Amino acid sequence: MLNWALTFLVVALIAAVFGFTGIAATAAGVAKILFYLFLVLFLVSLIAGLVRRV
Repeated sequence: MLNWALTFLVVALIAAVFGFTGIAATAAGVAKILFYLFLVLFLVSLIAGLVRRV
């Protein structure tokens, strides 16, 4: 999932260089959503792993 976030970030940066502001904003928004989703899933799995050990 982090790969998708990074892919959309790269697409947003390339689109921003070429001046496609609508595409850049959309890709950046999707990248943000995927990044935060990845972060939440990581924290949940980290906590679940710590609980299992105890």
